[in-house]
Amino acid sequence: MSEITRREFFVTTVVAAALRPTVAMTAAAERAMTMDLTPGAVGIKADQRGVIELAARHGFESVAPLGRELQAMSDGELAGVLGLLKDRGLVWGAGTVPVDFRGDDETFEKTSAGLPAYARSLRRAGVTRVGTWLTPCSDTYTYREYFDTVTKRLQPTARILSDEGVRLGLEYVGTKRSWTSRKYPFIHTLAETAELIEAIGVSGVGLILDSWHWFMAEDTVEQIRALDKRNVVAVDLNDARAGIPKEEQSDGSRELPGATGIIPLRDFLGALQAIGYDGPVRAEPFNKALNEMDDDAAAAATAAALKKTFALLG
Repeated sequence: MSEITRREFFVTTVVAAALRPTVAMTAAAERAMTMDLTPGAVGIKADQRGVIELAARHGFESVAPLGRELQAMSDGELAGVLGLLKDRGLVWGAGTVPVDFRGDDETFEKTSAGLPAYARSLRRAGVTRVGTWLTPCSDTYTYREYFDTVTKRLQPTARILSDEGVRLGLEYVGTKRSWTSRKYPFIHTLAETAELIEAIGVSGVGLILDSWHWFMAEDTVEQIRALDKRNVVAVDLNDARAGIPKEEQSDGSRELPGATGIIPLRDFLGALQAIGYDGPVRAEPFNKALNEMDDDAAAAATAAALKKTFALLG
């Protein structure tokens, strides 16, 4: 993607989104996004085959690829998993990227060493989306220093993935208690993340939009509607705890989507549907009660919450 195209997508459309007219969503719009099962986010401990079977049993449409497990498979083992995925009518959602770019140079270099082989294994398995999150603050780096450091580290990371046809999604952390917990705040809004993506300048890099962080950062529906669907790699859904002011909410304690109705998920999903987003939508509640359930019960509860939320679209 050229620099001017990227700037048009991210800086102009996102930062100045409030100045632009919104696009009306018709009732007839069809849902292209998939209801996704990401096991680690809901306390499920099954292996890749087990996650696929759970997803099929409970009506999910995509599943998270467990990258390290897929990488370790023989050609025959992988063929069996891909056959199972197809047989159950599922597709891959978004995986993770095992690179730690948040700390010191030594850690970044050490964790980056295996990325080319990992990226090739994702391509071998047909995985096209991965994501990671951005530290929202630092005791060491100022905003500008950290912005430059993260940009420099994520450029080669994104190129290696892009060369294998894998898109990299970046998730900002908008919770006030998180981005104010250290001396220097870093990126914690959609607009700032868009600026980072523009600075990285590698094709395929986009956003992971989390309804929690979108809501906590006081980002808007108009900002989502100003995006192109190619700007969004993956989506997380959750809800906020009742009776707690927004500024006191904690990242590590959330609810399943639709549990309290505090986060306006109909508006959030409606904006994504309006731009034709066609990737995975997964629950990420960080909920103790859910994590204590067995795998089947956790999958059932997650599916019920996501189906209830998708039903808001009509």
